[in-house]
Amino acid sequence: MATKAENIQRVYKMSFAGVYPHYVAKAEKKGRTQAEVDEIIYWLTGYDEQGLKRHIADKTDMETFFTDAPQIHPNASKITGVICGYRVEEIEEPLMRKVRYLDKLIDELAKGKAMEKILRK
Repeated sequence: MATKAENIQRVYKMSFAGVYPHYVAKAEKKGRTQAEVDEIIYWLTGYDEQGLKRHIADKTDMETFFTDAPQIHPNASKITGVICGYRVEEIEEPLMRKVRYLDKLIDELAKGKAMEKILRK
């Protein structure tokens, strides 16, 4: 059985380009759009369209994607709740917390939450 550290490293080494289509599919399955997924990513990370496309094309891993993010939104700390069995606000590892922030926001989008609430406006 993998240790917690091994599981964390596995997530960090996953290709963002490999995960991104799953975010889009999850949203679209619930009637939301790729544009909304992108808006969430821009808000959380500070990337613009070109930056996002570059990371997808380069098959950047999750660790690099979040480490290179221009600016994690100051309101990201307002993202709370459970994702993947963990309370987001209680995740101690800062990089893993950022990964789970994005997971949580995409989950909220798929559940039909209004964009202004998702983006903590």
